[in-house]
Amino acid sequence: MKQLPRTAWGAALCCLLLLPLQGHADGSVIDKIYHPYVNQLEWELEWRAVQQRDDPASGEARHQTHKLGLGRAVGEYVFAEIYLIGEASADRSLQLQAWEAEVLWQMSEQGEYLLDYGLLFELEKARDDDIWEYATTLLLERELGRFSATANLGLVYEWGDDIADELETTAALQARYRHSPLLEPALELYLGEDTRALGPVLLGMTRIGERRALRWEAGVVWGLDHTTSDYSFRALLEYEF
Repeated sequence: MKQLPRTAWGAALCCLLLLPLQGHADGSVIDKIYHPYVNQLEWELEWRAVQQRDDPASGEARHQTHKLGLGRAVGEYVFAEIYLIGEASADRSLQLQAWEAEVLWQMSEQGEYLLDYGLLFELEKARDDDIWEYATTLLLERELGRFSATANLGLVYEWGDDIADELETTAALQARYRHSPLLEPALELYLGEDTRALGPVLLGMTRIGERRALRWEAGVVWGLDHTTSDYSFRALLEYEF
């Protein structure tokens, strides 16, 4: 079995060492968990949403975040996507709040090393405020028979005139059982400055034509401490063509 290159082990170790750092981040990190793979010559239309039962930071009884994205593979190992981000709460209808651009770089062939790995780069800008957010996330995955383990280890920096500069580390972990393409149960763990959450998620994919597929994810994640929402629903619908 081949060994993971020293550069990848170094990046993984750096992210793991950064996880205990304290920052002043102000949001939940519950979201999609990324896999370090790029499908060549593919377009993708994606909608995903997270609804929190309550938001400890603001005291709101309900908070929703929606993302609508369009992406395309721009190379053999690079995928780029842009998002519109909207938010809603118990007393406010859905409004456009920000835009985001992201690039996923697949850095190893699937099964080439002990771990498959890649990097995700994200840049977000608030619509009406001078608030920017940049994130670099190390994506790691290992297949063990029908089981698959995925880790997203991130470093996030926020800055701008309307926010205090702040640094945050995040981790999102997923253990998945590949029962069938249509149904893959998983367990997810999220760790961040204001987030400690764990819960089950169901994933699936169905082919609907040549080079076309529909992917979906749905789950509920429970907060493990007083700074995390009691529970959060997350959902994703993705059309690949």
